[in-house]
Amino acid sequence: MDVLMIQLSSTGLESAVRDRSLLGLRTRPAVIGSRTTRIRFHRAPMRGRAAVLNAVCSSPAAVVEGLKKKRPSSGKSRDRARLFVGLPLDAVSDGSNVNHAKAIAAGLKALKLLGADGVEFPIWWGTVEKEAMGQYDWSGYIKLAEMVREAGLDLRISLCFHANGRSPAIPLPQWVSLIGESNPDIYFTDRAGIRYKECLSLSVDNLPVLNGKTPMQVYEEFIQSFKDSFSGFLDTTITDIMVGLGPNGELRYPSFAQSKSRKVGVGEFQCYDKHMLEHLKQHAQSSGNPMWGLSGPHDVPQCNQGPDANAFFKDSGGSWETPYGDFFLSWYSNQLLSHGDRLLSVASGVFADSSVNVSAKLPLMHSWYKTRSHPSELTSGFNNTAKKDGYEAFVDMFARHSCQMVLAGVNLSDEHQNQGSKSSPESLFSQIKEACKKHGVGVIGESSVSGEADQNGFERIRKKLQEVDTIMYQRMGAYFFSPEHWPLFTAFVRSLDRQQEMHADDLPTEGAGVVSSSAISEVERQSKMQVA
Repeated sequence: MDVLMIQLSSTGLESAVRDRSLLGLRTRPAVIGSRTTRIRFHRAPMRGRAAVLNAVCSSPAAVVEGLKKKRPSSGKSRDRARLFVGLPLDAVSDGSNVNHAKAIAAGLKALKLLGADGVEFPIWWGTVEKEAMGQYDWSGYIKLAEMVREAGLDLRISLCFHANGRSPAIPLPQWVSLIGESNPDIYFTDRAGIRYKECLSLSVDNLPVLNGKTPMQVYEEFIQSFKDSFSGFLDTTITDIMVGLGPNGELRYPSFAQSKSRKVGVGEFQCYDKHMLEHLKQHAQSSGNPMWGLSGPHDVPQCNQGPDANAFFKDSGGSWETPYGDFFLSWYSNQLLSHGDRLLSVASGVFADSSVNVSAKLPLMHSWYKTRSHPSELTSGFNNTAKKDGYEAFVDMFARHSCQMVLAGVNLSDEHQNQGSKSSPESLFSQIKEACKKHGVGVIGESSVSGEADQNGFERIRKKLQEVDTIMYQRMGAYFFSPEHWPLFTAFVRSLDRQQEMHADDLPTEGAGVVSSSAISEVERQSKMQVA
């Protein structure tokens, strides 16, 4: 991948380069100190790079004008979104070994020949720092990164501070789980007292509950150790870092953790560990309504029930519209916002001197979106209703930390949802995307495993290519390379328009960068590969 790094002593350029309409350049400005701005340009054509270099010594305006002159004549304002494919969740499970190594190597070669930009793999807190605080084993993940580099692909890393309760089972670090046995209030808790043990409650972010350290201190040390251990890959092979902010890596409460039913319910508020209740009590007292801080709402449905099963979420006359409802929902959402702000501040600080793109994930809680109260969003921590935009503050927070936003559901359609749940993934995706556009936050679209992996699903992804910076597609595995799926994916990738007008000096020399017919045949052969 062509990468240009420049450093200019002008703050004016930082805002100018956020206009991603210029040549399709995707940038992540990072302010170093108070005067200089480092900018990374992806796939800048040679003549475009020359224009930038010639203007470096003049002014930001000259830089921008130089870029504008190189706009493709085809009328396209940008190249297509980058395309990444996820590797298996358990590609590394014991810290030192790569699972399915031969199959993954073959898959990487197939993706490279097909024309994908890169792959993503998760790095699990419970795998790297498994036995004791501060004892890290990155060796297996380093081997995996070397495989990706050898394949000539870019790499997105997801730093996962949560566990995976489904198959494959990946727990939190053993030493954290031991602490949780004697101090269960480090976990999110619902009103029935059920603990969610796949990540730590945001209420303990700044409490020394982990052998004398706070979770924020432990997260920061983990991220710094990752940076030090992978320094040889950063800004070259590793182009993107996604920081996990909660359940499944998403910035949300685990409101549907206890759902066992196939019926779509409203979820449960997760504010019943003793530290959350103490925060609520203090907030109620400071607001002059101490009685409001005794507990969470008493008139909410159970997790698997619909919004009309009790009074709180009713569209007409529901408690969510009362002064108490506004008090509680604002507090609940602000607690989540503050957690995201703390962790993104840590991550963006660690990578401030790097050009990697830092991102984090927001969920698409689209059930009940067509109601006035939007209950599944409320229980997840987003105070988004027919009367209030609950995402604006979150997008603004991402913008302040120069972070991109990962949004799942690029392949979801309203018509394929449970009609009884008044769901609208398309409307919710558009709402959040428009807020990102307003604040200059880049969007990374992620396909949902619950979406249709058929021609219609791929067509929906294709329609969103001009709305996002990157597409993250599913995960490599047996189904991914199956005869039912791989040909569809191959046709989808081949259909993408990846060409920009290039000057003759920019064209590859004979034989360079050309995928031969025999190579294409090998891609087809890889469709038969099975990855466990």
